Amino acid sequence: MPRHRTLRRSHRLLGNLGRIAVAVGVATATLFTLGLSGSPAGTAHVDTAGRAVTASERHALESRQQSVSRSGQRLAQQVTMRPVAADHVFATAPLNIWKQPKEDGQPLGVLASATRIAVTGQESGHWAQVLLGDRHRLVRWVNADYLAQHKPRPERSSSGGAAPTSGGLSNAPCPDGSSTESGLTSSAVLVFRAVCDAFPQLTTYGGYSPHGEHADGRAVDFMITDSGTGQAVADFVQANASALHVRDIIWEQHIWTPERASEGWRYMSDRGSPTANHMDHVHVAVY
Repeated sequence: MPRHRTLRRSHRLLGNLGRIAVAVGVATATLFTLGLSGSPAGTAHVDTAGRAVTASERHALESRQQSVSRSGQRLAQQVTMRPVAADHVFATAPLNIWKQPKEDGQPLGVLASATRIAVTGQESGHWAQVLLGDRHRLVRWVNADYLAQHKPRPERSSSGGAAPTSGGLSNAPCPDGSSTESGLTSSAVLVFRAVCDAFPQLTTYGGYSPHGEHADGRAVDFMITDSGTGQAVADFVQANASALHVRDIIWEQHIWTPERASEGWRYMSDRGSPTANHMDHVHVAVY
């Protein structure tokens, strides 16, 4: 074979070997740059530019990669677990706002009656989870007993006007005065006379008796024959609660107290009969 052909084949062989060596070197560098383990002891790590990478630099790179991975996982969990609005309802009374589904310390604020609220559908006992603030970012809890699908109408008395306010309360004796006032404190007598004057259609009352809040003479029952009158009496006493020194009002299985006025009328458990559930009378207790 001519000598010049042998030389050309040798050159081609050397060129191929060189390209193979370069490819192997690039692959090795790439593997080490990605931080793959299992390298032989003493093998130098290099980056894609061929620069030697020290152990401390490689460790820093791996730490950054792990940190980014953990941050991504936390972000994904937060996005997945963030509550979303399942429905919108209305507050039927002023509602205290709580961080947890329980009364713990002071409420975070109060939602006004008739406020439209986003709910998540999560409930715990009589508590409902709600979303407040800009773009519903705040997860809070309120009393579910005072949430409704329809916006409540302003409360009105049976006469068609708004519930009367304090001022001008009568202290004149009622026609049934002596029998009902016997055993009552002066504050209870004031309530009895004020309601008797404002609602002359009432004819039956309950004063002192040896049970419940009546036992100390600080409670009066106003017996009614229709729900409209009962609601009007309850509204009247509630509107004048401060002047009448009211401790609580019970009407139609609900209770209202000045100390928890922000919660509105609170539901009471069934006591077994219309009278025990205050369906036929308005109960008012004073201090």
